[in-house]
Amino acid sequence: LASGAAGDHRFAMTALAAAGRPGWSASRMEVDRQGASYTYDTLVTLRKNAAGTQIFFILGADAFAEIATWSRYPAVLDLAHFVVVSRPGITLDSLRERVPSAFDRQRSSETRVILVEAATPDVSSTAIRRRVRAGESLSGLVPDTVAAYIHEHRLYVGH
Repeated sequence: LASGAAGDHRFAMTALAAAGRPGWSASRMEVDRQGASYTYDTLVTLRKNAAGTQIFFILGADAFAEIATWSRYPAVLDLAHFVVVSRPGITLDSLRERVPSAFDRQRSSETRVILVEAATPDVSSTAIRRRVRAGESLSGLVPDTVAAYIHEHRLYVGH
């Protein structure tokens, strides 16, 4: 592979990362879906398969800052509680200014946007790919099993 990883590799890395955490598992739902995969479709499927269960979609503030560009926005916000975790470079307070419509709609919806201030490492997939290409360690950025998988399958080594 050049700079990216095919769906099966991304799923394998996710499964390895989840394997060491009690109660966690990885799903192939998005990998196995035909065509483009959108959060809206995934949440609709999850709601159908887990009727009566509250769904919490956890994402970083950097991703949430772009939510107005997502497929089926703002309807996607009605399918789960969105738990937005602070990320380096994006303050939670700035999100209310960047995507005010995500917060305005909460008054009439059964779902909420929940902001969580947490000390999160400044890790991104872009930085991980760059480190792999540079031959640098991934220690502390991904679980050791994931780093070994990336190395074994020579992922992200292209230009």
